Amino acid sequence: MAILERYDTGAVARLTLNAPDRLNALSDEMLAALQAELDSLRDDSSIRAVVLSGAGKAFCAGHDLKQMTAGRQSEDGGKAYFQDLFSRCAQMMMSIQSLPQPVIAQVHGIATAAGCQLVATCDMAVAAKGTRFGVNGVNIGLFCSTPMVALSRNIPRKQAFEMLTTGDFISAERAAELGLVNRVVPESLLEQEANGLAELVASKLGMAVKIGKEAFYQQLQMPLDQAYAYTGDAMAQNMLYRDTEEGISAFIEKRPPNWTQ
Repeated sequence: MAILERYDTGAVARLTLNAPDRLNALSDEMLAALQAELDSLRDDSSIRAVVLSGAGKAFCAGHDLKQMTAGRQSEDGGKAYFQDLFSRCAQMMMSIQSLPQPVIAQVHGIATAAGCQLVATCDMAVAAKGTRFGVNGVNIGLFCSTPMVALSRNIPRKQAFEMLTTGDFISAERAAELGLVNRVVPESLLEQEANGLAELVASKLGMAVKIGKEAFYQQLQMPLDQAYAYTGDAMAQNMLYRDTEEGISAFIEKRPPNWTQ
């Protein structure tokens, strides 16, 4: 049984974290599997959207604490292992945002610590009612510093700081209010809702979405004038594509576009 399963339907790839006995923890093996699959998807032009879900009763409970504890047995007390672990995890998270295809988290049960970071890192998220979100490492004496990076870029800073320093969980509804997830639906409709969103995204011109996703994250880091200059260039580049010309012509002529991609 693979620790990470992939199943493609049309232009949508579904990745399922498949270690339910460990609440789909981001173990060394899980991180490696995710990184390998993301690297594969990067060059897969047949896929236009990705859904990321978890098997069993939870989405993801964060890092594998038993594996981390075992890492302490080295002569340096685990320092090199821990630094490498968090570096590999950060690389995987950044790979999600640099992926050409939008990634949608399909969340149920719990998403805690690095699992909450994973939700915050995905481009969009759909959650089941009853899901709980937390960055609760502080409860065991480990401040969620790396999850903080993604979380603080998703929700207002005071609410992020409260979650980080209290270790309290928030509900799916509260997560939606804060902007951590896009939609909250009954668990019976969760997969349908995530698939529907992915299929809608996948129906758009892939090259346009690729340009837009890259520009979205790049411009967030820029001052206003630089952001407008950068995105102006991005739109000019987009306008030069044959399929964009076709899309505009089709809209004017009130017919479906005949895209080649």
